[in-house]
Amino acid sequence: MSEISIPDTVYDVLIIGGGPAGYTAGLYAARANLKALLIEGASTVSQITVTDWIENYPGIPEGASGFEIVEKFRKQAVQFGLQVSQADCSSVEPMEWNGIRGWAVRSGEKSFEALALVVATGAHWRKLDVPGEETYTGRGVSYCATCDGPFYRNREVVVVGGGDTAVQEALFLTRFASKVTIVHRRDRLRAAAILQQRALDSGKIAFAWNAVVEEVTGGEAVTGVRLRDVRDAGKNWDLPAAGVFVFIGLIPNSDLVAGQADLADDGAILVDHQMRTSAPGIFACGDCTRKLLRQVVTACGDGATAAYAAQLYVEELKGNPYG
Repeated sequence: MSEISIPDTVYDVLIIGGGPAGYTAGLYAARANLKALLIEGASTVSQITVTDWIENYPGIPEGASGFEIVEKFRKQAVQFGLQVSQADCSSVEPMEWNGIRGWAVRSGEKSFEALALVVATGAHWRKLDVPGEETYTGRGVSYCATCDGPFYRNREVVVVGGGDTAVQEALFLTRFASKVTIVHRRDRLRAAAILQQRALDSGKIAFAWNAVVEEVTGGEAVTGVRLRDVRDAGKNWDLPAAGVFVFIGLIPNSDLVAGQADLADDGAILVDHQMRTSAPGIFACGDCTRKLLRQVVTACGDGATAAYAAQLYVEELKGNPYG
């Protein structure tokens, strides 16, 4: 099979997303000598950049902030030749050159074209969907302790959730708040054992077990939350707080490929063990995909696999398959 002819403006691989999965994919694509471009959001940031502290990434026993880690990822990938651009992508559309199928990613009046896409768009925080949440977002309701924690110095706050992120962020908030109450719908935390123990040992963290938030209350700003006991629907009580931090799970950012690739019921992009989606030439990795564990280390593994699978796909398209 002879080499194909495509325009010089067409990339081999286009990576959408500037988090751990995206930059790992970019690193592997660049090292494979592919013409690769990574597009990171112009008006959005990866969840990792607002994560206060990461101590479970192998090889960094002393820990580091999420921002520091992703900056190292970026520097390493660019060092190997990855191109990076900032843009807010709005759509993905099929393209064709001389009978060879590819993809175009639109951003305003710009268009980026490639033989293969690696979608690493991450996820965003799930909301409570209770009265007062939208009203007080930015006035006491937050989804980022690193961003907003310093505003609550010597004040009481609530953290909603029981997983790793909720507990980690609650521990971070003890640097500022006089008291942090973790509200969790069960009678025990879901977080890693070491985080649970730190929270239980903290003199500034209290717990509202078997409880859910029914309403965020306030005036000009948040003054508290109304809680309901999940074991007794008739039992409600008010908990005073100046801030409410919500960490109850993630919703995959998959709208960009909806209609092009199959999605799970929760919106996650469905992939196989090679990170291939149902659309030929589109691969996905990291928090936007359906997976058991959403962590930096698993995102990196996903990104490496997606880039290698994309490499094999592009080589096949170009008539130069390995083996």
